[in-house]
Amino acid sequence: MNVIATRRLSAQRLLGEPFDSVTEAVGRLGAVQSQDYAGAKWALAQRTRGVRDADLDRAFDAGALLRTHVLRPTWHFVLPADIRWLLELTGPRVKARLALYDGRLEVDAALIRRCESVFEAALRDGASLTRTGLSAALETAGISAAAQRLGHLVRHAELDGVIASGPRRGKQFTYALLEERAAGARRLQREEALAELAVRYFSGHGPAQVEDCAWWSGLTMADVRRGLNLAGPALAREEFGGKPYWSSPDAPVADLRGPIVHLLPNYDEYLVAYRDRSAALDPARGFDLAPFPNGSILAHALLLNGQIWGGWKRRLGSRTAAVELGALDVMTAAEAEAIGPAADRFGHFLGLPVTVTRSPSG
Repeated sequence: MNVIATRRLSAQRLLGEPFDSVTEAVGRLGAVQSQDYAGAKWALAQRTRGVRDADLDRAFDAGALLRTHVLRPTWHFVLPADIRWLLELTGPRVKARLALYDGRLEVDAALIRRCESVFEAALRDGASLTRTGLSAALETAGISAAAQRLGHLVRHAELDGVIASGPRRGKQFTYALLEERAAGARRLQREEALAELAVRYFSGHGPAQVEDCAWWSGLTMADVRRGLNLAGPALAREEFGGKPYWSSPDAPVADLRGPIVHLLPNYDEYLVAYRDRSAALDPARGFDLAPFPNGSILAHALLLNGQIWGGWKRRLGSRTAAVELGALDVMTAAEAEAIGPAADRFGHFLGLPVTVTRSPSG
C-alpha cells in the first residue's frame, strides 16, 4: 500500500482510532469542505467515534460547528473559536476573486457596507434569517437583491465577518450574526495565523507538500512556506520520491489489517485537500475516471486501502437507503466483501437499513 496514503488515512482518522467528537475532528483538520451539507456530515462521521446524522444536525443547529465561505470560495465547516482568524487570514484573497464580479453586479464598497448594516439590524438579538429573509430585508431597504446579486452580497458579508450560519429552519439554512454565534472567537496576528494554519493543515492532512496546503488554504506558496518556518518543530520535514513533505511528528500511524473500504462523500478532505492526488490515484494503475461525473474524483468515491477504486451514489428513501456502486476496478473476493461493512457503517450513521446495488451502467 502507498505509504503516503496510509499516513494520510491515519492522520485524518479514517484508519486507527477515531476522533472523540466532531469538534475535535474539525479542529484537527482546521476546516472541512461542506458545500454538500449531507456529504460533509458523513465525512465527519467516518472520522468520529459513534456519531450519527442527527447528532451532527443538533451540533450544527446549536452552533458547535459553523458553516461559512472561507479558504477557497466555497463553504467549510469551522469551529466558532477559529472562524475569525481563518477569515482574517484567507478572506482577503477570496474577496479579491469576488471583485472580478463586483462591477458586473453593480456592487461596490459603499453598497457592501450598506448591506452589512441591513443584515446587522435584521439579525440582532439572536435572530436568524434564510436567504429569502435576507433578500426581503435588502429589498425593504431599497437594495435590489436578485438571486445572483444576493449570493454575492451574502458572501461578502460572510468574508467580512458579519454573518455566518445560523440554526436550520426545517431543511432550510439560515444566517445569523457571527459576533453572536462565535462570541469567543480568537483573533491572531498574521504571523501567528500563518503558523497556526500550517500546523492545523499538515497535522490533520500530512504528509503533504507546500503546493497542497496552498491549494487547500487559498494562500500563496510564500505564505505557506512562512507558516512552516514559523511552526518550527511542531512540524517535521521528510522526503518521498525526492519531494519534500511535512507532517506532525506526533501524528498517529495505524496498521492496515486486511482490505478496508471507505465510501467517501463528494469533496471529502482525503481527496479535495491536495493539489497532488496521486497518492490516492496511482497513475501506474491506469484507472479510468470516466465513471465519475465530469471525470472528477471529487464525486462520491469508493476507496480500497486508501486508493480510489470507483464511484458510488447514495439513494435515500424515508425508511431505507441504498449504496449504488458504479464501475469498480478489479477486486478479489475478500476486497469485494469489505464493501459490506462500509455500507453498514453508512446505514448506522443514517439510522436506516442499507442495501448495496449496482448502477445499470456499472
